[in-house]
Amino acid sequence: MWLPQLDLMRVISAKSQGYSIATQITGPTTVNGLERGSLTVQCVYRSGWETYLKWWCRGAIWYDCKILVKTTGSEQEVKRDRVSIKDNQKNRTFTVTMEDLMKTDADTYWCGIEKTGNDLGVTVQVTIDPAPTPAPTTPTSTTFTAPVTQEETSSSPTLTGHHLDNRHKLLKLSVLLPLIFTILLLLSVAASLLAWRMMKRQQKGTAAPGGRPLLCRPDPAAGRNLPAKGYHEAFLCPG
Repeated sequence: MWLPQLDLMRVISAKSQGYSIATQITGPTTVNGLERGSLTVQCVYRSGWETYLKWWCRGAIWYDCKILVKTTGSEQEVKRDRVSIKDNQKNRTFTVTMEDLMKTDADTYWCGIEKTGNDLGVTVQVTIDPAPTPAPTTPTSTTFTAPVTQEETSSSPTLTGHHLDNRHKLLKLSVLLPLIFTILLLLSVAASLLAWRMMKRQQKGTAAPGGRPLLCRPDPAAGRNLPAKGYHEAFLCPG
């Protein structure tokens, strides 16, 4: 593939309305893409070139550029690696798509038409911008709560409330039981002391000082006033 010097100068230097101009094909002057993204280049040709093969070539020097992908003469899309080309013969345009762009993809490319003799071509400058740095995201936790019906809410206490009630009951019993036991013990001791004091008083009333039994003697005065027979003898007891 080669061009005479005159045709080469026309391809490189002639420009109009933002397009690099060849005699029979036009394309955008520059195309910009984003790293890890994709870009599309659309080249337009004149009537009569519909069934000719179209290609996409990389390299600033026309006769030394490398053809990356080429049509088959039909409208069927052809793809090689990350580059695809598709001809629309009705609209007389062919579209080149580059995917998964890298910074090293930035270069001079050519839209071209293969023909006998000198091929037709127009340069397209491709630039690649760096991908934006994603903002750091803080991890979030999601808690799923099962829905509870109104009937369940009103009729049955929660498990946590049930456990809390039991703990309060156990705490009350642990305090009340020793208290009740202490009160009962004090009452028992008090009753025992009271019974012991009452027994002591009874023993004191029926025993002589020193713990000896009381000795009673007959009352001589009472015997003088009683008849000789059928009387009971009276006794005097100390105290």
